Amino acid sequence: MEQVTDHILAAARKVIAVHINYPSRAAQRGRTPEQPSYFLKPSSSLAVGSAEAPSTVERPAGCELLGYEGEIALIIGKPARRVGIEDAWSHVEWVTASNDLGVYDLRYADKGSNLRSKGGDGFTPVGPGLIAADTVDPAKLRIRTWHNGDLVQDDTTADLLFPFARLVADLSQLLTLEEGDIILTGTPAGASVAKPSDVVEVEVSSADLTTGRLVTRVAEGTTPFADFGARPRTDDLQREEAYGSREAAGLLAQAPESPAAVLSPELKTKLESVSTATLSSQLRKRGLNNVSIDGLTSTRPGQRIVGLARTLRYVPNREDLFKTHGGGFNAQKKAIDSVNEGEILVMEARGEKGTGTIGDILALRAQVRGAAAVITDGGVRDFSAVAAMDMPTYYANPHPAVLGRRHIPWDTDITIACGGTTVQPGDIIVADADGILVIPPALAEELADDSIAQEREEVFIFEMVQQGHSVDGLYPLNAAWRARYQEWEAGKTND
Repeated sequence: MEQVTDHILAAARKVIAVHINYPSRAAQRGRTPEQPSYFLKPSSSLAVGSAEAPSTVERPAGCELLGYEGEIALIIGKPARRVGIEDAWSHVEWVTASNDLGVYDLRYADKGSNLRSKGGDGFTPVGPGLIAADTVDPAKLRIRTWHNGDLVQDDTTADLLFPFARLVADLSQLLTLEEGDIILTGTPAGASVAKPSDVVEVEVSSADLTTGRLVTRVAEGTTPFADFGARPRTDDLQREEAYGSREAAGLLAQAPESPAAVLSPELKTKLESVSTATLSSQLRKRGLNNVSIDGLTSTRPGQRIVGLARTLRYVPNREDLFKTHGGGFNAQKKAIDSVNEGEILVMEARGEKGTGTIGDILALRAQVRGAAAVITDGGVRDFSAVAAMDMPTYYANPHPAVLGRRHIPWDTDITIACGGTTVQPGDIIVADADGILVIPPALAEELADDSIAQEREEVFIFEMVQQGHSVDGLYPLNAAWRARYQEWEAGKTND
């Protein structure tokens, strides 16, 4: 089999990379493009790596997030200019493996061009072997990536958003693809972050043909950035996108406003066994009166839910800010796509009823991820579809308008206001036909026990009233009635 050589690398005048092309990656990012989009990487970023002679890439000094992305690379064999899709594959000579490396710490610096974040020396290793394009079906290739020996990416080209021939034809509409040019065709889900001393391997195969493993070792850079250019800078959004999720980036555990609350199965069962009316009275005894989310309706009014709160805040729409925060994998989609089994997503919409804050697709995504409920003090779009779901949604009103009419999705997992009360990430939400309560985690265990005891007393009181007794001294229990209750309770226990 032919091997990638320095001569092949020298022939590459352009390296063109596709942003999103695999459905698994689109789902992870929360956005599916209608058309392919691209960026350029300098040919000086190219390198060759194999098991026998791995390439080495530096994580630049001061950077935290060196992301790797296993990809299939196409090498153009004859110039292509304004070619059709039916003819485009004939212009590809070779298929090989590639790793689209980049530092998320510098994504901010070039306003989307990715030049510094993706263009560093050694940031595009390719190889080691070449598969002749005319010997494979481009829809039957497999891409796999290993990180320190663990398989982290494994996907095929069977259902790409944009098949390879379409990419070649599309690019050729405006620019000439020259012999030796390289097209990186996108990465599947599973891309993440590599650290110094880590090893990343990528392999492309088809039936009995393989490129062999492209091996890249990560080293720590020692030369600091000068003060006359952009310096590394990162935040939790970049960490989440680099690692693929908030969980993988360790952000949920690090959120400063997230109480370290654990809703054990036993505690959950206790809270499910008592009504919000009882819990409310116990909260009031503890001086907590402003702990109910008010004014909302449930799509499942008879369903009782208990879960930990995750939070999302919308701010009033301002057109310039919506451009930077409203599109793409915004805070709304991040919140939906990171809610976990049994959690409840609570949205602050300021009681604004003039637009939707969630629709059928995102509600379905929350349900598929196992969310116990969605709570918003704003509107709901696609109401019939949302109301038909098994997962309850609590809402102010139906409304047909899209989010951007009144809101910007701003941030997640912070302290918010919803329905007139404050909700923090990790608060325990309990809801039934009477309403929605927010329970501070530190009080939950004793609150549940005291509520169970209160409801036991109320069963006795109900029976006594049913027998014709006056509520005077009975509700609440005075000393005499309490003594009778204790006898009644002892008898029930003995039974």
